[in-house]
Amino acid sequence: MSANRRDFIKFVVAGAVTAGCPIDLSLVAAQTGNSKNDHAADVDGEDNRICHQVRDRGNQIFKRPPASARHDVVIVGGGVSGLAAAYRLRHLDFLLLEKEPHWGGNAYAMEYEGSTYATGSAFLTKDEYSYKFAKEIGLDPLPIKNSDASIIRGELVLDTWGDGLDKLPYPAPVRESFKKFKKELLAIDVEKRGKELFDKKFSDFIKGYPEELKQWWDNFGPSNWGATSEETAAALAILTLQDMAGESRTDDRYTWPGGLGAITKKLAEILQPKYKDHMQTGATTVAVVTEKEEVQVTYMVGGELKTVAAKAVIMATPKFITRRIVDGLPDKQNDAMHQIRYIPYPVVNLIFDKPVFNHGYDTWCPGNTFTDFIVADWVTQKQPGYKQKFNIITCYTPMREENRGYLLNEIGARKIAANVLADFQKLMPAFSIDPVEVHIYRRGHPLYMSTPGLYTQVQPLARHPMDRVFFANTDSEGPESTTNAGIRAAQRAVKEVEARLAGKPMPKEQAVAG
Repeated sequence: MSANRRDFIKFVVAGAVTAGCPIDLSLVAAQTGNSKNDHAADVDGEDNRICHQVRDRGNQIFKRPPASARHDVVIVGGGVSGLAAAYRLRHLDFLLLEKEPHWGGNAYAMEYEGSTYATGSAFLTKDEYSYKFAKEIGLDPLPIKNSDASIIRGELVLDTWGDGLDKLPYPAPVRESFKKFKKELLAIDVEKRGKELFDKKFSDFIKGYPEELKQWWDNFGPSNWGATSEETAAALAILTLQDMAGESRTDDRYTWPGGLGAITKKLAEILQPKYKDHMQTGATTVAVVTEKEEVQVTYMVGGELKTVAAKAVIMATPKFITRRIVDGLPDKQNDAMHQIRYIPYPVVNLIFDKPVFNHGYDTWCPGNTFTDFIVADWVTQKQPGYKQKFNIITCYTPMREENRGYLLNEIGARKIAANVLADFQKLMPAFSIDPVEVHIYRRGHPLYMSTPGLYTQVQPLARHPMDRVFFANTDSEGPESTTNAGIRAAQRAVKEVEARLAGKPMPKEQAVAG
C-alpha cells in the first residue's frame, strides 16, 4: 500500500501504555501532616505524571494522609480478577480501586458503530471455571466450533494441526517433519512428567526439526503465553498441541463478539447499580502498608492523595506493580515477583466495510508483524437474522520486551498499526483492500511470559498470602495468562480473606489447573 493511500485511512490510538504506576514505597512518607512538599498531581493511564515526578525528582516525597474511611476489604485492580473478587465479596464492605477510567483490564471490549470487537482476551473453554462463572453471572457463551487455520506463503491452510498438515505449502520432507513432531509430542505423558516438563525449555523438543516448524511455534507462543520456544515451559506447549491435535479433539472454545471483555462488562453492570460508591476508577494506588490491626491503602484520585484503612487487602494487580507498592514483602516473595517477565502486547483492529475474511475464527500468520487474527463477529455470524455490517479483523501483535518503547507515543503506536495493516494486505491477494479505520489498543505490560520454572517454583512463592494482604491477578495462578486464571485467583484470594476475617485457619491451596 502506498503512503498516499494510507494517508486516507483513519488511525485511532487508544489504551494506556503502562498498566500501573510503580512508585517505590520509600518515596511515600509515613508521616502525616501538611507540608509545602505535599504535591497534588493528575494521574491517568496515558501520561502518569506522578510517576514521572518520582522518576525525575527522586527526592520528591509524597506524604500519606490519615485514613479518611474504613472498609472490610480494599481490592486494588479492576480487571477481571478484581471485579470477580468484588462480585464474591458483595456481602462485605469492599472498596474497588482501578487506575484506568474503565473497568476490565486486559479483558476489555470496544465498539465501532455498534459492532463489538476485542482488545485482548479472546476465548475460554468449556472445561474452565470461567465458563461456569460466565453462566452464573447471566452470560451465555457462544461456541466457536472451528479449528485454527494458518496462512503460509500466501495459502490458507485450514485445520493446521489436523488434516492441514498434508496441505502445508512446504516440500514433502518438511511436511513429514511436522507429522513426526506431532506424533512424538502426542505420545508424551505430561501428567507423569509434569514437574520435569514445566521446568524444561520447549526448544529442546524442536531441535533437529526444520526451521519452518520453529517459526510456527515462535509465532504461536508469544501470542498465547508471551514466549518463543527458547523461553517457553515445555509442558505448556506440549499440552496445547495435544489439545489441538489429539485423536479425540473437539473445539470446546467459547466467546462473544467482544471476546472475554463481555465478562468484565457484565460484572461492572451487576456491581455498579448497587455498589457504585464502592467502586472508584481513575484511582492510582501508590502505597499498601500493613499496620497492627489494619492495612492502609493510599491512592491518587482527581489530583488528590487519599488513604483508606481495611481489615484486608486483595492485590489484583500485576506483580511488577504489586512488589513496588506493598510494604513489608518478604525478600523471597519480592524476588519471586521480580522474576516474572512481561511483554508489551498491543492489539490492532482493521475495520472493513465489506467482507474480506470470514473463513475461520482464528488464523495464524507466521513471519509477520502480528501472530494471528480473529474475526470479531465469528460467533454471531450464524445467529438468526444477523447481518454483517463491518468485517472487523482483530490482529494480535505481541512484541519483545525491549521494544516496549515504541508504544510510548502516538507516532510509534501508529507505525506499529500501519505495519500490521501492510503485512495483512500482503497475506493473500484478496486482502489488498483498504479498511475504513485502523484501531490500535496499546498495552505496555499486560502478558506475563510462561518461562521454565515459573508455574512450579515462582508463582507459588509470589502468591503466598501475607497477614492481611492477599494476591490475585492472572499472573498469580499460571501456567499461562488467561481470564480463567484471573477468576480462579480471585476465588482463592476471597477464601483467604474470608478465613482471615473470621479468624479461621488459612484454606489449603487448591489445584488451579481447571
